[in-house]
Parts: sequence; C-alpha cells; structure tokens
Amino acid sequence: MTVSAADKAQDNLVAMGLFLCSSVAFACMHAMIKHIATDMHPFEIAFFRNLFGVIVLAPVFLRHGFGPLRTRRPGLMFLRAAINTLTMISFFMALALAPLADVAALNFTAPIFATLLAMLFLGEKVGVRRWAAILAGLAGAMLVLRPGFGTLETGHVLTLFSAICWGVILMIIKILSRTESALTITLYMGLWMTPLSAIPAAFFWTWPDFDLLLWLAAIGVVGTAGQYLVTEALRRGDTTVIMPLDFFKLVWAGVLGVVLFGELPDAFTWAGGAVIFLSATYIALRERRLKKDPGLPVPRTPGQS
Repeated sequence: MTVSAADKAQDNLVAMGLFLCSSVAFACMHAMIKHIATDMHPFEIAFFRNLFGVIVLAPVFLRHGFGPLRTRRPGLMFLRAAINTLTMISFFMALALAPLADVAALNFTAPIFATLLAMLFLGEKVGVRRWAAILAGLAGAMLVLRPGFGTLETGHVLTLFSAICWGVILMIIKILSRTESALTITLYMGLWMTPLSAIPAAFFWTWPDFDLLLWLAAIGVVGTAGQYLVTEALRRGDTTVIMPLDFFKLVWAGVLGVVLFGELPDAFTWAGGAVIFLSATYIALRERRLKKDPGLPVPRTPGQS
C-alpha cells in the first residue's frame, strides 16, 4: 500500500470509531430522555435540550464574534427552526411513549421521506433503483408498525411524523447550503429553537430540581457530543465506509431498552428496521455516487436510473 492509501485507511478506521461512538451517544441521550420523561413533560425536555445546546455553542461567538450570523435567508432560517422544533418535541414525545428500538427503527425512514419531498418540491429526479429502495423502506416501516396485527400506538405515529418533518428539514438544508455556511445554519437553529421550544414548554412548566437539572445538562452535552462526532466522522472518512455502522443505533437502542426499561424488541422490529436501514443507506450512497461521478447516467425520468 502506498503511504496515501495507508493514511486513507487509517482515516476511515478513525471515522468508523467516531461514528460508533456517536451512535452510542445518541442512544444514551434517547434513553435519558425516556427516563426523565416520567418526571418532566417532553416539551420541557426539548426546551432544556436546546438551551444547553446554545450554551455549548457560546464559545463560537467568543471566537468568531457575530459574523457567522450574517445570512441571506433569515425567513428560511426561521422556517427551518420552527419545523425542527416541531420535529424535536414530536420525537421526544415518541421516546416517552414507544419502545426505544421501535423509535430507532422507524427513525431510519427520514432519508426516505427526504428523497420523496426533494422529488416533489425541488424537482430532483428519482430513478427506478431509488424508487425500489423507497418502496422497500416503506414496506419495512409496515413491518415495524404491523398494521392489522395490533393497535397502532401514538408513539409510532409521532415517530413517523417526526421523520417526515425531518425529511422536510433536510430539503430546507439543501436549499440553505447553496448560500449559507454550515456554521451559520447551525447557529440559527440553536438560537431560534430555544425560544420557540419555550412556548409549548410554558404550558407544562415545572421547575426541575437539582437532580433533573443534571440529567437535562447531560442530555444537552451528550447530544451535542454526538452531533460533533458525526460531523468529524463524515469529515475524516468515506460515507460508503461509515454509513453501514448507522444500524448500530438500533442495536444500542435494543440493548438499552431491555436493560433499562424491560423492552424486548420482537422479530418484526429487527426485520423492519433492517429493511428501512438498508433502503435509506442505498438511497444515500446512490445519490452520492451520482453527484460524485458525472459520467454516470443521471436519471431524467422516474423510469430511468
């Protein structure tokens, strides 16, 4: 192996480790949210998650000043934050109501919904291969939900709703990224979501005691750490190498669900989660390949790929 090839392999190995750590961080954050949701309303938890996220971002202003806040699209920034707030409170409520493994499995549908929305509203073309992946992913969701075999739970509906909302957010981020930096998008998200999430939280407000405050701070820190680890992993490694590790989110959720909450995932959850994950992964890798290699036949109609 050449030196450059060895360095690339080392970077991919480090990226895999970082990505695995991020999946543990997110699973732990979700478990903590579920744990304290018995003592605090999910709307309040969402507010404190955003508040501590802004506190973590404070050093950015100390280093860069207010320059990163310059934006050409303040209205779209606000819309993204408003939908993101709705997504977060729906997802946090789902964590309080549904088994961790079910939430993790259904959450894999977000990229599938994002692809559908980009096709409908951004004019992006989807070929037969990605259509097959979309349909397979939706079939996987049906496996997890098992319609006709039991009652459709509110937590499952909220998870799917949050995944659809996240698909909308991914579409908005695509538009914003044409003119705005990642730092500006991230800063506006935190600065808008804190006051926006305070509005629904006010209707269920209870002052947290010291123990709850520690849990809330931990949720904010662990969630921010998870986001940083994902960003660093994507910067260092190839998407094709690290994306398959995303399935470990379902594994960790299943383990924590059993150990902490006595939730034993059934075969439908594992099978459906696997199908959804593979479909979403294929869509992401296919889109990346089409963008990376202009020589590939980019689909022009839904019947070509």
